Amino acid sequence: MGDGHRFPPRFRLRKSIPAGFAASRSMEQGGKGRARLTACRKSRQLGLRSPGRAHRLPGHLNDNQSREDTMSELRSTLFGCCACCPPPMGRREFLAGGIAALGLGAFAAGRNAAAQAKPHRIDVHHHVSPPSWLDAVKKAKLDNPPMVNWSPQKSLDDMDQAGIATAIVSPTTPQVNFLDHDKDAAARIARESNEYAKKLMSDHPGRFGLFAMLPLPHIDASLEEIAYSFDTLKADGVGIMTSYGDKWLGYPQFAPVWEELNRRKATVYTHPTGANCCVNLVQGITEATIELGTDTNGTIASLIFSGTSQRYKDINWIFSHGGGVLTAVAERFQIQMVSRPPYKDKFTRAIVDGELNRFYYDTAQISNAVTIGALAKLVPISQIVYGTDYPYRTGFEHVKGLGAVFAGTDLMAIERQNALRIIPRLKTA
Repeated sequence: MGDGHRFPPRFRLRKSIPAGFAASRSMEQGGKGRARLTACRKSRQLGLRSPGRAHRLPGHLNDNQSREDTMSELRSTLFGCCACCPPPMGRREFLAGGIAALGLGAFAAGRNAAAQAKPHRIDVHHHVSPPSWLDAVKKAKLDNPPMVNWSPQKSLDDMDQAGIATAIVSPTTPQVNFLDHDKDAAARIARESNEYAKKLMSDHPGRFGLFAMLPLPHIDASLEEIAYSFDTLKADGVGIMTSYGDKWLGYPQFAPVWEELNRRKATVYTHPTGANCCVNLVQGITEATIELGTDTNGTIASLIFSGTSQRYKDINWIFSHGGGVLTAVAERFQIQMVSRPPYKDKFTRAIVDGELNRFYYDTAQISNAVTIGALAKLVPISQIVYGTDYPYRTGFEHVKGLGAVFAGTDLMAIERQNALRIIPRLKTA
């Protein structure tokens, strides 16, 4: 800038350091508040950093500083003088600090706007930890901190911050998958977990819904739980895993369950898990990082190419995380699978596309422009539903991510309207 555009003297960065600076630091460390105040004021008159304060651009967080402290520091630096305030800034410091503060302000403003607006979002991917289920998971050493630390109030707080009206809840993986050898225990834990979720609904009217857990792979017990969940608990659907041991959802042994759910025109929410084949494949990388996405894709393939999804047209399937790796491999379904035996004479691309375009996919963990953008090109907007994966991610992260990609009626469809078609009771909730 030319001389006519210089900042006033108080914003210029001074470089001289007085001999008394070290002494002022010593006084500060000795806790002499009045001496420190005098030294600080003298230093500020000379354009120096406050005694005892490490140089750092205002508006930048350090490891132990809250956003509120940072904003307070920036205000003091710009407009005030006190014993604990930072020094006058140079032009570059001013600009850098201002930009950082604006970023924090925008983040806070976005969160506040989501919280203050009338809640309307419906979260179809929201995990809870029913006590009896959590105890069993702990005994099996399959627990993790988010599921252990969950509480109803934490869910409600996150929902309020993100403008979520209702969360449809279900336990996360492994549900009761690890009790494939103990039907009675699986049935008991599923029943107690579903009743716990129902109590959440009654304790917090309108805030929660239920995707009932089934004691799969035990078929008879699952049929009993379907009847109880829909007829007594008035569940919004069922929540199941994408595979059980070495069997995916298109396998014939699950047919009795699909027949009953199809008769009820039920919504079936699916969550990926670690199949027997694919646990701890990569050293140091959990299956949640990679294998869950492929497990979802595997069950989609099994449902389509076994003919299961065509036979049970009245089931509304929801697949977590945008269908896992589906967007990356869909072309293999559309072209390779239908052009080779044994599927060549049974399936066409139109059939495959028809099934992919009628399934539902939630936004949990894919609310970035690249991944959600790819999904929106593969399937209609009408098939994408809002999901958060709480407590593993937050609701506001997904509000922010989706809002950067979609707007208007498309955004409202994803956040609410699409879910109302398959959970119609929420129209009046």
